Amino acid sequence: MSYVVGLTGGIGSGKSAVANAFAALGVEIADADLAAHAITARDAPGYAAVVAAFGPGVLGPGGDLDRAALRRQVFGDEAARARLEAMLHPLIADRLRADVASFTGPYGLVVVPLLLERGNARRLAQRVLVIDCPEDEQVRRVMARSGLTAAEVRAIMATQLGRDARLAQADDVVDNSGLPEAIEPQVARLHRRYLDLARRLRP
Repeated sequence: MSYVVGLTGGIGSGKSAVANAFAALGVEIADADLAAHAITARDAPGYAAVVAAFGPGVLGPGGDLDRAALRRQVFGDEAARARLEAMLHPLIADRLRADVASFTGPYGLVVVPLLLERGNARRLAQRVLVIDCPEDEQVRRVMARSGLTAAEVRAIMATQLGRDARLAQADDVVDNSGLPEAIEPQVARLHRRYLDLARRLRP
């Protein structure tokens, strides 16, 4: 069984960039966002459940799930968001467990945006790595990449732990407030630490 590090951070913090830096070192990754896409692809179990619950308005012209339309529908409605999460989170957790079980290296990462907000995925990891940057920078990055308004980004952020609360639960932190080049040396240092932990804790 591989040692598992849970990687998390707020929207726009740079989770994917950090995960990619670990992957470049040969580290295996289980990603909740990829799992969510897989279980809501057409003919996957989550697809029919979402369409039945939220109607054909969440479908694009080709019949695939329109994730932007679904996001607009649920993020302003706490009851709708809770209903969606109750449907999809068990399926995502099952997929992540299978991915983690397939790890063959000394350690792997499970990347979950809501790792600390929802208990199921947290149980997969022995250690928590938080990707951190200022909240105003999160908003700027998400607006630039997704075309959302600042209000829409902050509505998403309001469903996540605040920065201080997230950092309080971190075992390790990557500071991604600066240039992208600052990620690699931090990841290299953590990679050595995790290899050492995996070696020492191996049964």
